[in-house]
Amino acid sequence: MDNTIGNGIAVMNSAWQQWLQSAGAKIEYGRVGSFGDAKAELEAAGSGDVLADLSHLGVLEFTGDDSEAFLHAQLTCDVCAIEPNSSSLGSYCTPKGRMLASFLLWRIAGGFRMALSRGIVPAVHKRLKMYVLRSKVQIAEVSDLVVLLGVSGAGAARALAPVSTSLPQRTHEIASLADGGSLIAVPEARFVLSIPVEAAAGIWTALASMLRPVGTPCWEWLDIRAGVPLVTEKTQEQFLPQMANLELIGGVSFKKGCFPGQEVVARTQHLGRVKRRMFLARLDDAGDVVPAPGDDIFSDDIPGQASGMVVNAQPAPEGGYELLAVLQLSSRDGSAVHVGSAAGPVLRFLDLPYPVS
Repeated sequence: MDNTIGNGIAVMNSAWQQWLQSAGAKIEYGRVGSFGDAKAELEAAGSGDVLADLSHLGVLEFTGDDSEAFLHAQLTCDVCAIEPNSSSLGSYCTPKGRMLASFLLWRIAGGFRMALSRGIVPAVHKRLKMYVLRSKVQIAEVSDLVVLLGVSGAGAARALAPVSTSLPQRTHEIASLADGGSLIAVPEARFVLSIPVEAAAGIWTALASMLRPVGTPCWEWLDIRAGVPLVTEKTQEQFLPQMANLELIGGVSFKKGCFPGQEVVARTQHLGRVKRRMFLARLDDAGDVVPAPGDDIFSDDIPGQASGMVVNAQPAPEGGYELLAVLQLSSRDGSAVHVGSAAGPVLRFLDLPYPVS
């Protein structure tokens, strides 16, 4: 099934899209923009219990006897350390250590699944297949066979109880769903559900009776608040993993063997302090500026040139925008920082849920 529209934007399974529309979803650019009240849904994401479709993500599946060894040799995370019923964040890099993708990787029976930005799935799929050679591993895109949902809020455990055999107790633990699929605990006390498409409507209906359905941008904002970067088409090959704080959230192992870019990533780590880091920031008064991944960042202490880049950005519940941006540590500590141009709106920095140095 072709999962793109005319402008190249990746879209969800068409049958699932039609079902969501029947449930009140407003589809924008191939994903759920809202369920009719984007502002109220954002406010609910900030303080309430919410349910989101995650069709901005696509899914690759890796099966075969050599799937673990193959992925361990390609990815920054320690794939061999991912236990049954567990998951990990990670990245896939060029030989120069630049991230081609960031992802959530989890074990399934006989292999692994990887959730990454849907728009880059075809390119990552093609590149990984080039390195299979004689390994006993099969790589398939299963984005149209799997529905990903996100659940957040203090009432998440109560809402999930009827559809899950148990509830994960720690981040990156996995439990089984009653109708098949996986329930994955992700950073900041949230959950991702990976569900066979034929079971998605029933599980959505059960969860929506206790959680507020919200647009996909609400979940993306929650990821921003959690400090979890998502590499997209606009930011491929722009960042080393450490620039995006990936080793701070368990996405890089420095004890495993080689992977593409390993020498550069390891050298950066062992040389000491990383000069560029990813920070959480807010635009209180954006004016006409709508920040987006790939937008340049400028700082007064480095005149005449861009000093960083927006990783992800979304509207915030209080108005304005919140974003993740990679920039010089020195600029974050002692300079006015602008989005889009040297005269663009000024960022106000917020604390991430983990320390950055």
